[in-house]
Amino acid sequence: MEIAFYAAGAVAIIATGLAITRTNAVHALLYIILSLLSVALIFFIMGAPFLAAVEIIVYAGAIMVLFVFVVMMLNLRSETESSSVLWARPRSFLGPALLAAILLAELIYALTQVRPTTGAEMVLSPQEISISLFGPYLIGVELSSILLLAGLIGAYHLGQRQK
Repeated sequence: MEIAFYAAGAVAIIATGLAITRTNAVHALLYIILSLLSVALIFFIMGAPFLAAVEIIVYAGAIMVLFVFVVMMLNLRSETESSSVLWARPRSFLGPALLAAILLAELIYALTQVRPTTGAEMVLSPQEISISLFGPYLIGVELSSILLLAGLIGAYHLGQRQK
């Protein structure tokens, strides 16, 4: 399982780096989704399936769909029309497809190697997660919520049209 853990960590780092360096917003969103999926796989490998499911449903699902809608609403038609021919090339999908295939292979490996536990020492319950998040790590949770709020305000400010 250590191999799957380190491979998922490497995929997360590579996908995050590629998301930062992409100039196309849709490609960057694809890499962010791959990064979030690999973090969910890391949570699953570490024995927190509830946290992995929350990562997939909330972050990779809902928030990324919201980001895609925002990119579509910004309507950057002048930039996308010139590069729409480049999107249709199979080479542009090679990176996300390769990283997704690696994650799929790791997920299949993790699902076949995980044995049912007899005790509760290997699996974290939602109560244990919430106690640790809102106990000793409360300041980290609050700081991340402030960071998300600042990002939302910045996105609103950048998305406003000048009159």
